[in-house]
Amino acid sequence: MTTVQPVALVTGASSGIGREAALALVAAGFDVVGTSRDASRVTPLDGVTFLGLDVSSDASVTAAVREVSERFGRIDVLVNNAGVGSMGAAEETSVAQAQGVFDTNVFGIMRMVNEVLPHMRAQGRGRIINISSVLGFIPQPYMAAYAASKHAIEGYSESLDHEVREFGVRSLLVRPAYTRTGFEANSAKPDTPLHAYAKQRLTVERVMADAVRDGDAPAVVAKAVVAAATDSKPKLRYTAGPRAGRVSTLRRLVPTAAFDKQIRKINRLAG
Repeated sequence: MTTVQPVALVTGASSGIGREAALALVAAGFDVVGTSRDASRVTPLDGVTFLGLDVSSDASVTAAVREVSERFGRIDVLVNNAGVGSMGAAEETSVAQAQGVFDTNVFGIMRMVNEVLPHMRAQGRGRIINISSVLGFIPQPYMAAYAASKHAIEGYSESLDHEVREFGVRSLLVRPAYTRTGFEANSAKPDTPLHAYAKQRLTVERVMADAVRDGDAPAVVAKAVVAAATDSKPKLRYTAGPRAGRVSTLRRLVPTAAFDKQIRKINRLAG
C-alpha cells in the first residue's frame, strides 16, 4: 500500500515535544506514525498511528521502519525526538551511565537514520529532523553527558546533510530552549554521587526545574518541526521559540569571557 499523503515518522511521540510534533504534522497534512517504547500504554491521538519502538535496539528499529514502509509505502519525514536526560557532575557520571545516554540520544538517531535513508534515497526526497537543544551549542554544568550528546547530534546532523543533499534528502536540526515537559523530573541522577558536588548539584537542579517550569510550551517546538518538514528551502538549523533565538544570538556575538561568566552566574557557581 502506498498512501498519497506524505508520511512522517516521529520517535518518542507519547508525550511532550514528540506528542505535539505528531499532532502538528497531522494538522499540516501528514500521515503520522508515532513511536513509544510501550505503545500499548499510549493515549490515542487523532490521526496518529502508534508503534512500539526502542531506539536503543537494532532489531526494534529495523522492525518498526519495515512496518511503516510496508503499511504506507513511503517515509517522507523522520523526526528523531526520542531521548533521555541526565543530571549530575561529570565525575559523578560513570562511563556506563554516559554510554546509556549516548545509546539513546546519539546512537538511537544513527540507527533510525541508517534504516530510513535507503527509503528516502529510493524516493529521491526526504527530511531527517533531529531534535537538538540549546545545550547542543552551549555548556551546561552538571549536565555534561547530556550536553555532550546534543553537541554530538549537531556535528552528526550537519555532516550527514552534506552527504545526502545530492539524493534530495536533507538533515536538519531543531533547537529548543527549556521546554515545559517532564524532562528535569525524568532525568537520570548520577550513579556515583560524590559529597564534593552534592550542594552545587542540588542548586543546579533547582535552577533547571525553574527554567523548565518557565520554559516554552511543547507546541512552540512543534511549530519549528513543521517548518523544517515543509519549508521549500529548509534551513539547516531551526531555533524553537524566542528564548532559543536569544541564546543562539548571544553565543555568536558575546565575547567568550562574558558568556562564560553568565553561565556561572545563572547556575550560581562560585567564582
